Amino acid sequence: GGGAPGGTGVLGPSILNSEDEEIFNNEEQEYASKKRKKDHFRNDRNTQCFYREKWIYVHKESTRERHSYCTLGEAFNRLDFSSAIQDIRRFNYVVRLLQLIAKSQLTSLSGVAQKNYFNILDKIVQKVLDDHQNPRLIKNLLQDLSSTLCILIRGEGKSVLVGNINIWICRLETILTWQQQLQNLQMTKHVDSGLTLSDLPLHVLSNILHRLSDGWDVVTLGQVTPALSALSEDRQLWRKLCLYHFADKQFCRHLVLSEEGHVEWKLTYFALQKYYPTREQYGDTLHFCRHCSILFWKDSGHPCTAANPDSCFMPVSPQHFIDLFKF
Repeated sequence: GGGAPGGTGVLGPSILNSEDEEIFNNEEQEYASKKRKKDHFRNDRNTQCFYREKWIYVHKESTRERHSYCTLGEAFNRLDFSSAIQDIRRFNYVVRLLQLIAKSQLTSLSGVAQKNYFNILDKIVQKVLDDHQNPRLIKNLLQDLSSTLCILIRGEGKSVLVGNINIWICRLETILTWQQQLQNLQMTKHVDSGLTLSDLPLHVLSNILHRLSDGWDVVTLGQVTPALSALSEDRQLWRKLCLYHFADKQFCRHLVLSEEGHVEWKLTYFALQKYYPTREQYGDTLHFCRHCSILFWKDSGHPCTAANPDSCFMPVSPQHFIDLFKF
């Protein structure tokens, strides 16, 4: 999509705070020209690099034999994230990677990596708008990305960001348009004469809730039916989530007690979530071969030379992926 017409006026304070809105005032309005949008589409939408091999050698230094060390942008280009987002097992993993890049690594992306980043982000947003799956994850990603860009563009980012500042401002406007589209997203009610959640016995519904690892997913599912609403308030369910995500010593400072002195596990969970990261869980991740120093998707494989390859493979968390490229 193109830039958001009229700047932030359409979006209101729920997306940008008052400081962020300054970026669109006065002289920045000049950037809403046709030329900028033409540059934006030429740079972002029509160009994306693809590679036949879905793995990359991660070497930590530059030598005469290896003309450059492996960069985050190079890995980002080579590992086929466009296909990965179509795989339900990998979707959350890729979104988390994009979020970490948005928070701290934007200035390290080359021009080509930027194009791939925003092309993949566009595909993710369009996928969510089409299938209505995981809108909360994408809203959080876009909020982090827009906040980072506002800071970089308004401040010293004009000399830090790689590429034309006009293109970055147009990208920010596009992000704001995506945020507005997601805010306006209406979940369609499916008309189906088959079995629904309301038809399931309570013990089955309870079992479904207990299999969720994200407290927000429990809250969301609890809004579907009155029965699920009651089950989603179960103290043991929230105690289990607290014990799964947080260490015992973390409870001491943030336990929420009722007037009767009982632990309010649901409130405690969300209190702890403000201070500590929750345990991340993914259906599939990138893997790293310690023998070959190669990063790859496990089902795509790589040319491993180890006698027992499986013993050399280790799953790579999103943060570990970022850390591999910090030298």
